[in-house]
Amino acid sequence: MAEGQSEEAWNHTATVLAMLANCHRDPKRSRAFRPRDFHPHERRRGGGVPITSKNLALLKRAFVKGRKP
Repeated sequence: MAEGQSEEAWNHTATVLAMLANCHRDPKRSRAFRPRDFHPHERRRGGGVPITSKNLALLKRAFVKGRKP
């Protein structure tokens, strides 16, 4: 419940920050800001490292017991 309340408060704050940043940006030099650019909960989602067979082998070596690094 606390995280939901925090996210709702950040929805409002991120929207205001995006609007303020867009008022002061040079349209010829940068893209328009979106609330997602300022929202800490949205940044946490997505973005990560894609899992491939090479990455998986590295993780197994590092974390699976009985295997030598």
